[in-house]
Amino acid sequence: MKGLKKKFEFTREEKSWIMYDWANSVYATIMMAAVFPIYFTNVAGAAGQSGDYWWGLGTAGAMIIVAVLAPVIGALSDFIGYRKKLFIFFFAVGVVFTFLSAVFENWMFLLFGYAISHIGFSGGNLLYDSFLADITTPDRMDKISGYGYAYGYIGGSTIPFLFSIALITFGGSFGIGTSLAIQISVAVAALWWGLFTIPFLKNVRQRYGIKKPQSGSVIRGAFAAVFHTAKMIIKNKKILVFILAYFFYIDGVGTVINMSTSYGTSLGLDATGMILALLVTQLVAFPCSMWFASLSRRFGPLNMIRAAVCEYLIICIIGFFMGFGLEEGYFGISTAIVLFWILAIMVGTVQGGIQAISRSYFCQMIPPENSGEFFGFFDVFGKFAAVLGPLLYAVTKAVTGRSSLSILSIIVLFLIGLIILGAGNKYLTAKD
Repeated sequence: MKGLKKKFEFTREEKSWIMYDWANSVYATIMMAAVFPIYFTNVAGAAGQSGDYWWGLGTAGAMIIVAVLAPVIGALSDFIGYRKKLFIFFFAVGVVFTFLSAVFENWMFLLFGYAISHIGFSGGNLLYDSFLADITTPDRMDKISGYGYAYGYIGGSTIPFLFSIALITFGGSFGIGTSLAIQISVAVAALWWGLFTIPFLKNVRQRYGIKKPQSGSVIRGAFAAVFHTAKMIIKNKKILVFILAYFFYIDGVGTVINMSTSYGTSLGLDATGMILALLVTQLVAFPCSMWFASLSRRFGPLNMIRAAVCEYLIICIIGFFMGFGLEEGYFGISTAIVLFWILAIMVGTVQGGIQAISRSYFCQMIPPENSGEFFGFFDVFGKFAAVLGPLLYAVTKAVTGRSSLSILSIIVLFLIGLIILGAGNKYLTAKD
């Protein structure tokens, strides 16, 4: 009994690492998805600008910058003593510019503040992921990674979000207008992120790394490490197969997340109902991310990734029939809303799990002293993959004129991911 209790206890470092997911998930919800985009679009629109155009441009610019810099950031973080310093830098940039976004009122300053905060958020996440090798052992990585996503969903993705909805909805009764309510929500997001990162800053430290170059600059050494890691990835068939499969299936996952409300809106679904359904997704994702980690220990991480990809295939097929039924008049809005809620619950069962297990499975493959470099490439694949799915969706809509076929086209990404996992199975299951 004592051994069982010890098995499921977390160390101080593991708890502190998990807590950062609780801390920074508020940024994804408030700044990237639900609240700030609406505020920026309205402010830019009032200034005679196309808010969605500039928002897309700012987001894409920030993602490209991070994607290009990611391998170098990762390589620098592998030098002993550098990972924590780099994390603090990107974390501070993210929090400070998020807070400033609550103060700025000019649309250009808002866009600039958001773009810089996005770079801080993404750079911090890259380094946060690479710390997984430092804070736990390979046999516990699935569990720790799963709990990280789980607490991110129930913490930053839910509590501050509910506060924001309440403030925006009922703030008028207390003399708080919509714009001020959003500004307060953004400020709260920055404070939440900063406050709950304190345990990470106090307790998490770099255990593995390589020595700084004896001669020449650290930057030159980092670039040399980037090329060395790229060669290692190409040479190591297990890592290469997995990261290629990850490129496709995680793009499908991201597209489902990012395009769900746009898809529903194009079909005429009620915005309030969709927001509530997405809130249910976060609540379902909390226990399921932990459950996923438990199943991974029983059935193996690779099998759980395949199972999640297969469920996403089913999600896309149901999404297609939901849209096709509305387009052809086979059923009405009420039936479509029920289907949307079913889809929201289904996504919640695998959304956090597939990301968590992918992160921990990758971390188990790589040498811990080079985890920063490898996660730099892992981040690049994730960032550039985020472009392919929405592009596929948009092109299909332009060619066919049907939103239902657009969501069906995302199946291609999941199928390619499954094919690569199947074709490379002998490498993935080979013992190191």
